[in-house]
Amino acid sequence: MSAEIISHFVERLTWDEVARRIAAGRPAILPIGAAAKQHGFHLPLNTDRLQAEWFAAHLAERIDALVWPTVTYGHYPAFVEYAGSASLSAATFKAMVNEIAAGILDSGISTLFVLNTGVSTLAPVERALAGFEPAKVRHLRLYQGPRFRRTAEQISEQRHGSHADELETSLMLALAPELVDPERAEASPALQHEVPGRLTPSDRNSPNYSRSGSYGDPTLATSAKGAALLAAILDDLNEQVTAALGENDRPQPRGTPR
Repeated sequence: MSAEIISHFVERLTWDEVARRIAAGRPAILPIGAAAKQHGFHLPLNTDRLQAEWFAAHLAERIDALVWPTVTYGHYPAFVEYAGSASLSAATFKAMVNEIAAGILDSGISTLFVLNTGVSTLAPVERALAGFEPAKVRHLRLYQGPRFRRTAEQISEQRHGSHADELETSLMLALAPELVDPERAEASPALQHEVPGRLTPSDRNSPNYSRSGSYGDPTLATSAKGAALLAAILDDLNEQVTAALGENDRPQPRGTPR
């Protein structure tokens, strides 16, 4: 990351600089992205964290926000059979997010964006934020926006997928290609359920068997597809933060990320 982008991350600042920027009315971003969650043979376990921090950094540049340290542990029960993957109970994760958000708001932040890269984390985060004023806290569901959904539908060639698949691998090829090993990408069998439950790398008789841990076909991924998806997500985020911050703090549009 450039020095300009790094300057938005509170972990790289002194407390008095953070205090000055809070006093100036800057909003905050709390990224949520796993650092210990399997992503097939071809992507690292911190794939979600990398995506969360990439989008947080670009969003922070647009709206001059402060980025709090990423929540890297969460509720990810579908992946615990794969080595290195960690999952908290939904109740523990909810309590953690609630207390972190409360602490950020107690510091004087007027608007907090919780940027969530997960699927199984969506419901616990909603419950964690339910007690806060909606005008102060917004839950940004990274892969739920209309532009992302439309773009994904247009470019996707796989017949099924939702994890370490064509789309997620394409995103990683666009934002961190050096961390992707396309030669190890392996398509998963079509599972019996449209949305898989707990995946397994060992039980071949299970309807949720996936040797690699992927669900979908990452061999179809390209950096061009990833660039289109990144642009769609950034546009979705731009629209959401514009609505939250109002016209005076409207983020300025940027070109397609490279």
